[in-house]
Amino acid sequence: MSKTLLSLGHGFSARALAARLVPQGWRVIGTTRSEEKAEAIRQTGVAPLIWPGSDLSEHLRAADALLISAGPGPDGDPVLAECRAAVEAAASGFEWAGYLSTTGVYGDHHGGWVDETAALTPATKRGQARVEAEAAWRDVPGLPLHIFRLAGIYGPGRGPFAKVRSGTARRIIKEGQVFSRIHVDDIAQVLEASMRRPRPGAIYNVCDNDPAPPQDVLAYAAELLGVPLPPTVNFDEADMTPMARSFYAESKKVRNDLILNELGVELIYPDYRTGLQQMLAQED
Repeated sequence: MSKTLLSLGHGFSARALAARLVPQGWRVIGTTRSEEKAEAIRQTGVAPLIWPGSDLSEHLRAADALLISAGPGPDGDPVLAECRAAVEAAASGFEWAGYLSTTGVYGDHHGGWVDETAALTPATKRGQARVEAEAAWRDVPGLPLHIFRLAGIYGPGRGPFAKVRSGTARRIIKEGQVFSRIHVDDIAQVLEASMRRPRPGAIYNVCDNDPAPPQDVLAYAAELLGVPLPPTVNFDEADMTPMARSFYAESKKVRNDLILNELGVELIYPDYRTGLQQMLAQED
């Protein structure tokens, strides 16, 4: 008998997971906010559900697994803000539940290493909202919750090539700045591996093996494209949006030992170089 995944906030990472599950016979129901996005979801073999605007109770009760990708808003987690009673009523019926969080919950570690035991000291309001959302989902009685703290996500359609090609890319230089990142296909395989080996209460960092300064990624993209290196700009002088600037408030290297050792994941793209090479080959 086929199983059902209810995907709340069916975005980039959830679509990659669905692409692995649907061919295996899974029924995937993905929520979205607009009819236009619903049609795009339908074309991937996923049953779309407009939400907010529909009752989730029946879908929560019928699902075997639950994936929460929707980010927190002004009122906290949007699902729990509107549907907490329905979630609690269905919680013990799930075989697996996953919440997609962010490594931003760790805050700034001045380029040092963090693992899943590190203190949660977010440096941004977005990071603090994720800490609170994680705690809210952990408080749901009987929910077999797994938390996935995702590093910077990239993949098809989300990468540096467009900016490098257009000449708008800038290598922002901030001494000591380093980020971890993860290809969306590796997020999907980590989630699938966890679904096969549930450990309720688990927390996993999801990132590749090679934390790197952001300017190095842009430089490698330019090298692959055979175009001049984007110009460098000092962080203090860079013209950036407040959102872009906030990402530079945190510098850390994230350990991924748990996904490799406990879940047995072998990363498809263990570093940004292999990931960017694949993205460019896929374009061609």
